Amino acid sequence: MSELLGERREKLKEIIRRLHRGEDPEKIKAQFKEIVKGVSAEEVAMVEQELVNEGIPPWEIQKLCEVHLQVFRDSLKEETDLPKHHPIAVLMEEHRVFIKMVQNLLEVAENLPSSHGKVRELLGQMKESESHYLREENVLFPYLEKHGVVQPPKIMWMEHDQIRALKKEIYQLAEQEDFPSSPQLHGRFRLLASRLLDTLASHFFKENKILFPTALKLITREEWGKIRKGFDEIGYCCVHPEEHHHASHPEEVDLEKDVIELPTGELTLKELMGILNTLPVDITFIDREDTVKYFNQPAERIFLRTEAVIGRKVQLCHPQKSVHVVNRILEEFKSGKRDVAEFWIEFQGRFVHIRYFPVRDQEGNYVGCLEVTQDVTHIRELEGEKRLLD
Repeated sequence: MSELLGERREKLKEIIRRLHRGEDPEKIKAQFKEIVKGVSAEEVAMVEQELVNEGIPPWEIQKLCEVHLQVFRDSLKEETDLPKHHPIAVLMEEHRVFIKMVQNLLEVAENLPSSHGKVRELLGQMKESESHYLREENVLFPYLEKHGVVQPPKIMWMEHDQIRALKKEIYQLAEQEDFPSSPQLHGRFRLLASRLLDTLASHFFKENKILFPTALKLITREEWGKIRKGFDEIGYCCVHPEEHHHASHPEEVDLEKDVIELPTGELTLKELMGILNTLPVDITFIDREDTVKYFNQPAERIFLRTEAVIGRKVQLCHPQKSVHVVNRILEEFKSGKRDVAEFWIEFQGRFVHIRYFPVRDQEGNYVGCLEVTQDVTHIRELEGEKRLLD
C-alpha cells in the first residue's frame, strides 16, 4: 500500500514539475485523468511540501498553485459539514463575508463621488478583517506545522502579505485629500479593488480546497479545542461564533509552594510569573535550537502571541520576506559576532523599540535568544527631571 502511495505521489510531483516547465494544463489534465480524478487535498499539500524540500523555492510553488489547481480543481472537495462553532467553519464563513464586502465596495465605487460615505464605511469594515489572518498565522498554521505541513502555510502567509499590501494601497488612495472629487483616483481605486477581489477569490479557494481539508484530516479533536481557544483570545471581526467550551486538563502545579532557587535569591512560581508579567516589556525566549520556548503576558501586549507558537521554530513565526534577517541575527549571536540587534518602528500610533539579545550561560555558551519589545512613545516625550511622586 505504501509503495502505491509513493508511486502516486511521484506521479503528482511530475505533473507539477511539467507545469513548472510551462506545459499546457489542459493537456496534462487529459493525460493524467485517472490520477487527477482521485487526488486529495492532503496529497496536494504534501506534494507541494516535498517539491520545496527538493529545491523549488516557495514563491515558485505559490506561482504554480494557480496553474496546478486548474488541473486538480474538479477533484478537490470543500468541507462544509461542520458545526458553526468550529474554527474552520468560522474561517470559511469569513471568506464568504470578505468576498461579498469587496464586491459591495466595487459596486458603490461605481457611483463615486456621491457614494464616498459608503466607500469609507466599507473600508472601515475591511480594516477589521486583519484578525482573520492573525488567527491563521498565529494559531492554525503552528498546528499544521506540528503535523509536518510546513510549506503550504508559508505560501498562504506570503499571500496574506500580498493581500495586506493591496489593502494598504487602497486605504492610502482613499485617504488622499482630493480622493472624493478626483475621477483619476476613482479609476485607480476601482482597479485596485478589482485586483483585491481576484486575489481574495484565488487565495480563499486554495485554503478552502487544500489547506483546510488537510487541517481537518490531521489535527486532532483536542487540538481543535485549543485552536478555538486561541481564536477566541485574538478575537473576531465580521463573524461572531457561538461560545463553545472544551474540556481541558491542566497539569497540577502549586504556584505558591513550587520554589525556584536562583544565585541571588529564590522565588515561587507565582512570584516569578507575576514579575515577568509585570515587566513593562514584551519578552519572548527562543532556545538554542531556534524554538520558541516562552513568552510573558503583560497587561498590554504590543505584538500578538498565542500558546500555539510554543514549540514552533522562530523562522516560521515571521513572513518569508524577513526570515533571512532572523537567520542572520541568530547566526551572529551563536558565533559571538553580535551581542545585540535592535530596531525601532512606528506601529499603530506608537513608537516601538525592538531588541534581541543572545542569552549565554556562565561559561559563555549560547543557550538562546531573548526578544524584548517596548512601547517607548512616552519615554521619548520626557523632558527635564521628575523627583517627586504626584
